[in-house]
Amino acid sequence: MSGRLDRLLRPRSLAFIGGTAAELAIEATRSFGFTGEMWAVNPRHELRGASTVASVAELPGVADAAFVAVARDTATEVVRELAAAGTGAAVCYASGFAETGDTGAAAQRELVEAAAGMPLVGPNCYGTLSAVTGAALWPDVHGLARCERGVGFISQSGNVAVNLTMARRGLAVAHVLALGNQADVGLAESLETLVADPAVTGVGLYLEAVDDIDRFAAAAGVAQQRGLPVVALKLGATEASGAIAVTHTASLVGSDTAYDALFRRLGVRRVQTLPELLDTLSMLVATGPLRGNRLVSLSCSGGEAALIADRSRIRDLSFPAFSAEHRDRVSAALDHRVAVTNPLDYHTFIWGDAARLRDCFTAVLCDVHSAGESPAEPSQGSTADPPFDAAVLMLDLPAAGLDRSRWWPTLDAFGAACAASATPGVVVASMAENLPDEARVRAEQLGLCACGDIDTALAALEAAAAFGQSLAASAGTPPPPLLAPAHRARRASKPQSQRADSDADAPGPEAAVLSETALTETVLTEHGAKQRLAAAGIWVPRGLLVPADEAAATAHEIGLPVVVKATGVTHKSDVGAVAIGLSDLDEVAAAAVRLGALGDGTVTVEECVADAVAELLVSIRSEPPVGMLLTLGAGGTLVEMLDDTAVLLLPTDPADVRSALRSLRIWPLLAGHRGRPPAALDAVVAVVSALASLVSTDRSITEVEINPLLVTQESAVAVDALMTVAQSGSTEIEPAHRRPHQP
Repeated sequence: MSGRLDRLLRPRSLAFIGGTAAELAIEATRSFGFTGEMWAVNPRHELRGASTVASVAELPGVADAAFVAVARDTATEVVRELAAAGTGAAVCYASGFAETGDTGAAAQRELVEAAAGMPLVGPNCYGTLSAVTGAALWPDVHGLARCERGVGFISQSGNVAVNLTMARRGLAVAHVLALGNQADVGLAESLETLVADPAVTGVGLYLEAVDDIDRFAAAAGVAQQRGLPVVALKLGATEASGAIAVTHTASLVGSDTAYDALFRRLGVRRVQTLPELLDTLSMLVATGPLRGNRLVSLSCSGGEAALIADRSRIRDLSFPAFSAEHRDRVSAALDHRVAVTNPLDYHTFIWGDAARLRDCFTAVLCDVHSAGESPAEPSQGSTADPPFDAAVLMLDLPAAGLDRSRWWPTLDAFGAACAASATPGVVVASMAENLPDEARVRAEQLGLCACGDIDTALAALEAAAAFGQSLAASAGTPPPPLLAPAHRARRASKPQSQRADSDADAPGPEAAVLSETALTETVLTEHGAKQRLAAAGIWVPRGLLVPADEAAATAHEIGLPVVVKATGVTHKSDVGAVAIGLSDLDEVAAAAVRLGALGDGTVTVEECVADAVAELLVSIRSEPPVGMLLTLGAGGTLVEMLDDTAVLLLPTDPADVRSALRSLRIWPLLAGHRGRPPAALDAVVAVVSALASLVSTDRSITEVEINPLLVTQESAVAVDALMTVAQSGSTEIEPAHRRPHQP
């Protein structure tokens, strides 16, 4: 290790400042077996028998780390004195800072200034635990045991961090950091420190947001290079940002989805519950990355086999059928009395018979036909790949006080078969309480991973398969830096008629340098948005923006059939503000009168795009602090009903775009369903590339959506679009008329 937090995580001397909370931390450190120097500061009494002085200035030496448990108003001066003395780091336990409002936020800024560069954890935090050294800058009990290596936990919640230390899942924990307000030391720096620590085998995160995306991404890249798993439980899923959901994307995709995309890109596994967090880390530490997602399940009950099969349907996991020869070998090991399927119910007639259990499990796991070996004598050195990427044993043990002796042969036989076939093995109970500590310890001794229940085990197996895929995809090459999010400002409350329609008058790239408080967001109408798209090289229909009484003449000029749309209405189909496929000039004139009344008296008249294979939604949206989020999905009038989307973070490449398209439920339409012609996928990829280039060049654009993008056999046409741009000031922008969409 070589970083700013080294003295915090591996201290040789500790100082405790305060009263009751400091005494609790002293007691926790003593019981943890810390062997370094321990000093206390309290002007009135001795703290739990520790060498106590009245002030920081009287400390007998310079502490590597200090636990500051005094009131808010005193904490700042204590931190200043510690920093001046050369203390390595400080944990500020006190609350009443930024979490309480503006006054507290000002006090928090003063606290950081007082630290003068000394690493400061908190305030409003529980602090840190190091099972490697026995240091507990921690005002409470904890459940950790000393260890030389283990996972690290980083939590924004102190109470959740306490709960994680109490978990009884056989997971060695090296470090716990409960960060509180993150006034100085934040999530990204903490992750950066842990992934560089050779004692850390994996990292678990409990977070609401990432404080420094670039630093977090760099740390995740180091973790991938080391093969360290990082698992995140992120809270705070919210609706899309912004008071007004102008685009369809805003109602479908929000910042939480952006974090999903960020974690996928960085190889960070996201989970939904604390048991999943623990079991996923246990699995990834025990088995490492899996080669794939092919599983086999073993249980002595058809009901258990059915549970595994049913619960795996929501996971990216596969239970492939046995080949005919493989099935025959397994059947022979079971006296041909069992229907051999996967998941496998091996029944109970071999229960308690260690030799027969071992023969059965070995026949299942060892590809003896490829290796040319006998099922009874598998070779430890076989070079043949095992037929499955991991094996699952369902095993519920009796409660404490009951005889468990007849269950151990099953566990031992499974461990032997997994070792013989080099297959990662997972032991799982149908309920977590049915897998006691004794079974977890024995499983670990056999080289197996023990999980609490079916759902957490399947989640962990899916994560291990995804981890292997992520490591293979990265191949030591980190992804390119993320495109920084554009400024999101408070959207101006302007009437539709006052929204900008002219690309000439809208703000340019220089708006990106303006402060957030100086910005408002303006929604361009369809006409203004399309002008920008056309300038970026995206095909938009030939058309004109005209007064309603000029619509028929314009249609004659463009050529029938045409589409007529109201101006200044965002979701036109919802209010009948669009008329499609008009082939008669009288129809055009009548439609223009009606539609003009819905908006500002003008209408757009466009050529009608025919022979569409599919309708897509393509959007890019700024999602601070993560980046620019690309959304691809089913478009048109059913966009929100179908909710068929895939998201990526910019920058991206054509291969990722094509993979995202293949993940959509409407992919068969794009590929050519039932003999229908396929869509022009190259054209779709080109639109995405042009749109990404546009938002990276013009940083005033905070959101742009094409819906629908009509995809034909030869082309992709943006027939409707919305764009939101950030601008300074409150100058009203008048709409410009009769500007052609196509340059």
